[in-house]
Amino acid sequence: MAITIGIDVGSGSIKTVLIDYPDTDSEQPRVRSSRVERIRKRKPSAIVEESYHEVLEETGLQESDIDYVASTGEGELVTFRRGHFFGMTTHARGAHFLFPETRAVVDIGALHARAIKVDDRSRVLKYKMTGQCASGSGQFLENITRYLGISVDEVGELSLQSRNPEVVSGICAVLAETDVINMVSRGITTPDILKGIHVSIGNRLVRLLRAIQAESPVTLTGGLATDVGLVAAMKERMEKDGIELELLTHPDSILAGAIGAALWGGFRLQRLAATAGAR
Repeated sequence: MAITIGIDVGSGSIKTVLIDYPDTDSEQPRVRSSRVERIRKRKPSAIVEESYHEVLEETGLQESDIDYVASTGEGELVTFRRGHFFGMTTHARGAHFLFPETRAVVDIGALHARAIKVDDRSRVLKYKMTGQCASGSGQFLENITRYLGISVDEVGELSLQSRNPEVVSGICAVLAETDVINMVSRGITTPDILKGIHVSIGNRLVRLLRAIQAESPVTLTGGLATDVGLVAAMKERMEKDGIELELLTHPDSILAGAIGAALWGGFRLQRLAATAGAR
């Protein structure tokens, strides 16, 4: 049994996962400890170090007990990593860990979103990303919640209360934020504003799924994966367009990238051991 750690350094938060990686395919990897820490105005490299030592402390392990530390995202901040893996492959592998039947992934990050088509072994077949100025991102929604004076945790349920959503600009985050300011001045309710934002983001995500010719089921990962308002907006759009795709969410969806990094680290460790043994 190997012990691996995956660290996903995103733009909005840092996710850390410690996994028991089995020596044989007859056993399943097991997540023993995890952390999600928002960056806000803190130094990301300090959060990386803190989260790393916190999962060690929680499991009673020492640094010498860890067989492989893998990074994804802004991996250069993990100075003690042994290997780095691209975000698409880690989210694909993490989604497959959460739901083995996954055939497509929508990763909704702080600054961008991407749709990834995968096979039954979580291998990436095709992908499509939003543009850098997209309003379909977690950071945009978090900015709006601060302006509206609500917490991120309230967004989904409030959105579901909407009766007459006001759709915001789907082109640029700056224009979209201006739309929201105008809506508030016109007296548009918070639920209708949030549902409008969810509709805009949801439409963008559904277009990404169409672009990669996604197959069902689709697993959502990233910070907005468990936003019930966004999931509802995506389902409404797919029903309107006649798209039959099952959307899957998991309480650990935000950890998918870190989970995938830890799993790929374990896989690489096995390959290195096999290569050394064959010499």
